[in-house]
Amino acid sequence: MLIVETIGRIRREHLIKGKSIKEIARDLKISRNTVRKVLRSGETSFSYEREIQPRPKLGRWKAELDRMLTANTSNSGT
Repeated sequence: MLIVETIGRIRREHLIKGKSIKEIARDLKISRNTVRKVLRSGETSFSYEREIQPRPKLGRWKAELDRMLTANTSNSGT
């Protein structure tokens, strides 16, 4: 994840100092594609959140767990 300071440094290196994308990537140890993305966009922060959280290990027992939780909540209410 890029922080605001890194994004600012990328832009300063390119716009003020005139460094190439490859030089910036080498100096900051980030990929050239990331440097390109920062320079092309006007955003000040980048974040990624997964829409669907996969649960492959629990997938087989999800229905059974839901049934047990429902049974547990109905028993504790009495």
